[in-house]
Amino acid sequence: MTIRAVVQGVGHYLPERIVPNSEFEKTLDTSDEWIRSRSGIERRHFAADGETTSDLATHAARAALDNAGLNPDDIDAIVVATSTPDLTFPSVATMVQSKLGMTQGFGFDVQAVCAGFIFALANANALILAGQAKRVLVVGAETFSRIMDWEDRATCVLFGDGAGALVLAAEDGTGQTADRGILSADLNSDGRYRDMLYVDGGVSTSGTAGKLRMQGNPLFRQAVEKLTSTAHKALEKVGLSDSDVNWIVPHQANIRIIQGTAKKMGLSMDNVVVTVQDHGNTSAASIPLAMSVGVERGQIKKGDLLVAEAIGGGLAWGSVVLRW
Repeated sequence: MTIRAVVQGVGHYLPERIVPNSEFEKTLDTSDEWIRSRSGIERRHFAADGETTSDLATHAARAALDNAGLNPDDIDAIVVATSTPDLTFPSVATMVQSKLGMTQGFGFDVQAVCAGFIFALANANALILAGQAKRVLVVGAETFSRIMDWEDRATCVLFGDGAGALVLAAEDGTGQTADRGILSADLNSDGRYRDMLYVDGGVSTSGTAGKLRMQGNPLFRQAVEKLTSTAHKALEKVGLSDSDVNWIVPHQANIRIIQGTAKKMGLSMDNVVVTVQDHGNTSAASIPLAMSVGVERGQIKKGDLLVAEAIGGGLAWGSVVLRW
């Protein structure tokens, strides 16, 4: 008998404030057409004053618990992927634990920028397979609006705030690829590419939060190649191929990266869950957000084979093969 980490529930949360591309035309030399043509983004959500990453994460976590029909104390662990925590410490996960009223178990954060949720899923899967936890709440949550340089038109129009969450639970499987749950994961990083995407502040450097900096064109070239490669590696680990995939659930950074990856995998855009037009790049929140929206739309159904893949600052990138 094989233990699998199976999705029992999914949920998401978006702040109330919706920011259309036209809002940036008031302060920047840009236009709705310019932003759409280069990124596919039409609008994004920004957190309200005083609304924190842990607030967004808690809303998404509650939605996932409700979807699973579970209570907070049914959860053994919380893993939060974020690069925009409320405070330097403690972790967002422990704040979510408190806000949920969860008085047992443990929580910790994972930081791999836009690839954070993939790394968090791999960690949660490992906890379940090791018998350390039976149910893990995995959350991706970000308030990237707090680290934008509002004078940099190349970056500030791309990002948004939001959160998504999954409940993973230990279930018996057969050890075959027909099992529901996480089938494989592939994780990678290469610190030589740090300058392509980073924040120019931190505790031991400037003592400030800093602002996001990005080299768009070099990052684009790295993204399509590395996302395709990691997806293939994760599929090959379990003897599957591109043709077995029902849905790619990609990091929602840029529609051209999403299209390029789908093309290299020989899959139609009809097999890709796309939310970038409505949310922008929500970093570690984008994949669980897309999964939750994909379920809401009726796209993702029980038994479907998903490949989730992402790349972010570090560079860090990876993928997870998951049967819903």
